[in-house]
Amino acid sequence: MRVGVLALQGTFIEHIASLRGLGVEASLVRVPRELDALDGLIIPGGESTTMLGLMRSFELLQPIRKMACDGLPLWGTCAGMILLAKTISNYEMETLGLMDMKVRRNAFGSQIDSFEADLDIPAVGREPFHAVFIRAPFVEEVMPGVDVLSRLPDRTIIAARQNSLLACAFHPEFTDDLRFHSYFLNMVSKKPSPKARDGVPRGTRAAS
Repeated sequence: MRVGVLALQGTFIEHIASLRGLGVEASLVRVPRELDALDGLIIPGGESTTMLGLMRSFELLQPIRKMACDGLPLWGTCAGMILLAKTISNYEMETLGLMDMKVRRNAFGSQIDSFEADLDIPAVGREPFHAVFIRAPFVEEVMPGVDVLSRLPDRTIIAARQNSLLACAFHPEFTDDLRFHSYFLNMVSKKPSPKARDGVPRGTRAAS
């Protein structure tokens, strides 16, 4: 199994360390050719507009979209969640447009409003998952076909999955708890469902 981490900006080193801690071959992705032969891809936390601009400059947007449409498992954390979403409610920006959900950018406030919380995430186990939120987004709305994996006590959605696509608002790579990484690797190992006839992952509507 070989998993790539988008390494243009943000917390890619931490994700690489987490993957290698689980004994997985992990590689940095900065240019399209480094997407070849990957079994999965992580889009890390960071600054979403900076990351997006670099993805354009390095001509990565279309190759990543195509790989996702072909069923490659993708996981976006924090800024990565923003880039996976089809709609950003409070900012005009292009995204990869892959997950049927509406996300609010910097939803909890500025850097000083960062916080930590123990989350109930049944998909990764019975024990609470300690999560770190830094200038985090949250999901305002999910469409049919998107499964909510976790919410804050006020019901705010902070983790979701749509077939081979996974997103969370927090930073699992900043903790020693590798269960969320293991969950993604389990997605990768099970192989995605075949590409739908219209060229998008099953359960994902094509952008209008």
